Amino acid sequence: MSILHIVNKSPYERDALATCVGGYYKTGDTLLLTEDGVYAAIASGKAAASLNGLKVAALGPDVQARGIAEKLIAGIDIVDYAGFVNLVTTTDRVQSWL
Repeated sequence: MSILHIVNKSPYERDALATCVGGYYKTGDTLLLTEDGVYAAIASGKAAASLNGLKVAALGPDVQARGIAEKLIAGIDIVDYAGFVNLVTTTDRVQSWL
């Protein structure tokens, strides 16, 4: 059973990302970073290391709005809103982390 984990809070302000990847993310799942959650994917940030080996997507409009497109770690799948919907419809469950 695959789960789409959605993290929308900065890992530098909340523990949502750490909680998600620390015990709930399993092989076959996908992590979608939205809103301030996209800051986790900045290559020079401490949180980026927690994404190693995970299937990670980031919402493109949120990345663009924060001006960090060129600062992201390699391997992040940038998705638009249609891609967001596709992720939701192709997983068995969706878990939003607050």
